[in-house]
Amino acid sequence: MTAVAVAELPSVVLAQDVARPVCATIEAFLASVERRAWRIAEIALRDPDEALDAVQDAMLRLVRHYSHKPAEEWPPLFFGILRRRITDLQRRRTVRNRVLVWTGHAVTDEGEELPAWEAPDLGPDPARALASRQAHAAMSKAIRALPRRQQQAFMLRTLEGLDVADTAKAMGCSEGSVKTHLSRAMDALRTQLEDWR
Repeated sequence: MTAVAVAELPSVVLAQDVARPVCATIEAFLASVERRAWRIAEIALRDPDEALDAVQDAMLRLVRHYSHKPAEEWPPLFFGILRRRITDLQRRRTVRNRVLVWTGHAVTDEGEELPAWEAPDLGPDPARALASRQAHAAMSKAIRALPRRQQQAFMLRTLEGLDVADTAKAMGCSEGSVKTHLSRAMDALRTQLEDWR
């Protein structure tokens, strides 16, 4: 998201119900969601390699088990699979870190890299480019600070553009829960990103 998009968070929620076109083949669908899915996984996992593994695993599972389903069912199925894979990887990391604490090799979240997406090329104005990169960093940090379910609801609704029903299917919860998680996420992000308005 750019600094402009951060300032317009409420309008993003209103504009996200515009449906993405349905892809005719599973290959076209996977190609259309690959980069966005990787960004979602990278924000959640904070590791580009683990994020790539999670996305590839989700793609393989979708093709193996659900390629026969209608194309309009692929987005919630795919993001549900991806969400569960991310959760599995986060749990494994937690267990691994608990073990590593005993050996004195614990992994810390301090000094993590910024998100993988690139700031838009704003031309010759370095001040605007710097502000945009700082906005990306602030937004990424704010999203990472959200509780996991709020983070998932925010990313699926605003970054991926899924509607409430598809987000609920992907998250494995009710539509009311999606709305609650998204509302809380938006409130938290508005508070944390007040300086970027």
